[in-house]
This record gives sequence, C-alpha cells and structure tokens, in this order.
Amino acid sequence: MQQTILVCDDDREIVEAIEIYLSQEGYHVLKAYDGEEALEILRREEVHLIILDIMMPKLDGMRATLRVREISSIPIILLSARSEESDKIFGLNMGADDYVTKPFSPLELVARVRSQLRRYTQLGGCTEGAEHVYRTGGLTVDDERKEVTMEGEPVKLTPIEYNILLFLIKNAGKVFSIEQIYENIWNEQAVGVDNTVAVHIRHIREKIEINPKDPQYLKVVWGIGYKLEKR
Repeated sequence: MQQTILVCDDDREIVEAIEIYLSQEGYHVLKAYDGEEALEILRREEVHLIILDIMMPKLDGMRATLRVREISSIPIILLSARSEESDKIFGLNMGADDYVTKPFSPLELVARVRSQLRRYTQLGGCTEGAEHVYRTGGLTVDDERKEVTMEGEPVKLTPIEYNILLFLIKNAGKVFSIEQIYENIWNEQAVGVDNTVAVHIRHIREKIEINPKDPQYLKVVWGIGYKLEKR
C-alpha cells in the first residue's frame, strides 16, 4: 500500500522540493501551506505522516501539532530554522516525534520519514505466532496486540513512547544509558544526543505513573541512565 505524507510549510519552494524527494521514494504527497489547511486535509484524507513547519501563518506548527494529537497518533516531524535545544524540547512536548533543523539534507529528511513510518507501521500491525506479553507489577505491554495497560486501564502512547517502554520492559531491571536507549529505538548512532530521550521518558511517566514526580516504575539511575523496575 502506498503511504501518504502530508507536507505543510508556507514556503512553497520547500514543499515542492520535499515532494520531489518523497515522490521518488514512492510516497504519495499531499501539500498544505498553513496549519489550518493541514488540519482540513487530515480530516478528509488518510495520512500516514505529517511534516510540519513551525513558523506558519494562521496556525503555526506547534499549535497544529497539539490539534493533530487530539485526533491522531500518526508520526509528526517538525521543521524549524531555530536550532536551540529548548525549541526541540518544546516541540517534543507538544507531541512531535522528531525535529529537523533548516537547512536540512533532503536525503536525511527522507531517512527520518522512512524510520518514523517503519515504527508506526510496526506499532499498528499485528504479529502472528507466539504471545508477546510483558508484565511488571500492574503494567502490561501486549506486543502482539500493541496494547499497554496500567492496572487494567488502557494507556495511549505515541509510537516512540511505545517502543521505548517495550524496550525497557523487555529488559526490566536493567539500566540503560540515554545513548543506549536512543540507538536501540532510533536505530542510529547517538552522536551529540540532546534531551530527546528524557522528554519521551517524562511523557511515559505522566501516562503510567500515579505520581510522575515519584515514579515507581520508570526510574532514573543518576549518572547512568534509566531502568524499568521489576515488581
């Protein structure tokens, strides 16, 4: 099945350039030039991933990301001319899955699109064969059904959050550095990794912990990394 990418940027030349590279890779591309137009397309079309510029008229990328997250968990890649780490963290906090700084390599963007779609497809798919259920305390991850529950209540995670939690619960009790988590989830070398992992960890805590400030499951091991407690 051909996958559809929605590209939204008020710079039409950038949209056209991204469309050329994505089309060459076999993706179907839909185009929008502000956040409101992107949301309108999302309501009427089946979209598998969104590339959103942050600085746009009418509805900027950050607010558009929040609106998308109200109705969908599809991957979102933000584009921005701002490279400050605080901007990246803010974008991830809004619900984005990745953040690319302008000017960017089109080939790198395509690689990030491919990576996000692969994770999203795996999350939405169903695996035949043996049961893959991981439990610790009241937390359960069913990797066959791609479902997470806490004390029997469903937990809604983004694809990145799910994969981080799955990796940690498969290795419950073991401590992993930020670099190890990044390389296992993003499948690329952790060079100059910023707070990306920490932001996603915080989001997971907010969804599975009774008190995220005093976590009982997803714990930090100071100076080393993170672990999921065996309970």
